[in-house]
Amino acid sequence: MSTLVVRRLLVDLQTPIGRHWNGGDAFRTAFFNALSMSFPAGEQIFIDSMRIGLAALPPERRERFAEEVQAFIGQEATHRRIHELFNRHLVRQGLVNGWEPRIQRRRRRLEGIDPRNWLAVTAATEHFTAILAEYLLAHPQALEGAEPRLRDLWLWHSCEESEHRGTAFDLYQALGGNHAWRRRIFRLVSWHFVADALRQTVANLWRDGTWWRPSTWASGWRLLFGRQGLVRLGLAPWRRYLRGDFHPSQGDGAAAERWLAEHAALAPPVRGAG
Repeated sequence: MSTLVVRRLLVDLQTPIGRHWNGGDAFRTAFFNALSMSFPAGEQIFIDSMRIGLAALPPERRERFAEEVQAFIGQEATHRRIHELFNRHLVRQGLVNGWEPRIQRRRRRLEGIDPRNWLAVTAATEHFTAILAEYLLAHPQALEGAEPRLRDLWLWHSCEESEHRGTAFDLYQALGGNHAWRRRIFRLVSWHFVADALRQTVANLWRDGTWWRPSTWASGWRLLFGRQGLVRLGLAPWRRYLRGDFHPSQGDGAAAERWLAEHAALAPPVRGAG
């Protein structure tokens, strides 16, 4: 288990955000807006899965995980609150969140079933966010020209996702979760995540009125499938999750650690954390 820190992000989310806040680029803005739309409901599932998973451990083993799980919950609760504030600006811009209701429907299918299913969903999704974190830290062009406060928001969120990338996985294994079931749920989560992200991005572009412009789709191609594209470079780390010897610690968290250390004033620890 690792030591996690709950932080308070000192970023202005009261001032309205630009319509194309990500460097004036319609596709990049729509894509990141889509991801943000999924976070409040998705992170609530992560929080609940960790509470359910921790409670399912025998009391004599619970103490080993309790502190890290509590910090994980604190980080995700902060992410949820920050993106709720961010998403209110999107509503005022006329965007409609179609992703969140789909997450809520899937959540209802988890009610009352084995806690390992909750944790497998969380661990799978956390792997996606860890891939995104590594990509954003290594490829600043994804947020090139973005409003500085919003660039900071995304990099802070990404770094904390990298920081706690192994927590749900470790708890899943502690409860006896097996490799075959982990792979099966990962494939299912992958399908839903990719389909929902693209569906919501297109919906955002439609309401934004920029879906028909060739420049919009040229930007989308560069971001996702270009030589330095997220999909192209993310495929290898995606596949690593399917290996029997996989562990999230095999990912590179050094860049995230450096960013958090260099921006300690922007995201100071909450009193009593750490």
